[in-house]
Amino acid sequence: MDERTALSVLADRLGPAGDDAAVVEDLVVTIDMLHASTDFPDETTRYTAGWRAVGASLSDIAAMGADPVAAVAVYAAPSFESEQLLAFVDGAIAVCEAVGGEYVGGDLDENPEFSAVTAAIGRTDDPVFRSGTDPGDVVCVTGTLGRSAAALALFADGQTDRANDLFRFDPRVASGRTLAPFATAMMDSSDGLARSLHQLAEASDVGIAVESPLPIDETVEAVASNEDDRREMGVFFGEDFELVCTIDPDDLAAARRAVPISLSPIGRVVDGDAVTLDGEALADRGFTHGGSD
Repeated sequence: MDERTALSVLADRLGPAGDDAAVVEDLVVTIDMLHASTDFPDETTRYTAGWRAVGASLSDIAAMGADPVAAVAVYAAPSFESEQLLAFVDGAIAVCEAVGGEYVGGDLDENPEFSAVTAAIGRTDDPVFRSGTDPGDVVCVTGTLGRSAAALALFADGQTDRANDLFRFDPRVASGRTLAPFATAMMDSSDGLARSLHQLAEASDVGIAVESPLPIDETVEAVASNEDDRREMGVFFGEDFELVCTIDPDDLAAARRAVPISLSPIGRVVDGDAVTLDGEALADRGFTHGGSD
């Protein structure tokens, strides 16, 4: 089984599962695992790895519209080198401080492959789930799409400083908190825009119709060799950690004024169960653990 199939097998056994984070009273809790072979190109610095690994869990907190409280990480590597270990922790501390959370430690483990397991806790009394949207709502996305795919192209081209910079994404915590009063459904785009739209549609038992142009990152424009590459990077690759949400059209203007970054309307929630881009069926594929499928 791939990751998504395994999750579907667990769905009946684990009722609270299915959103970006689990809700326990007024807390939201999430955990993630990243590996060198699937998540960190060879030239990824340990500082970037610490930022990105912990940031992935903080992104889940953001997707629930919660305030981050604390994060922890397991650092696993073939050996422990002080410079690399401290750089990882410095990255983890920095991303937590950037969103108002606290990095509070973790665990060490010897492992043949460098890996990181991260967990984060947030707090909210009104979480936003994936399952609350209805036909007529507007589909929106924060920021731009394709940064991580562009970063991989830059890593491959030897532009490691720029690639590391792109990999150190800003978890959209402030945007998630601001969107919480407006969003009828929300999740992050870690699996890619296409898969996120399918997951939102499935959770709310609706269809989604998206139209071009989409907010593709300018770096994609610079590294993509053709329109097919641009579409792949922006729509399917994933790992961008933007927020995908739905909003009542009457609230859209207020939400766009309130959110501290760009919030782009890209389509509508519709009746049925189809997910389309420019009137054509949008494939349900994106990032899974082990790579894009």
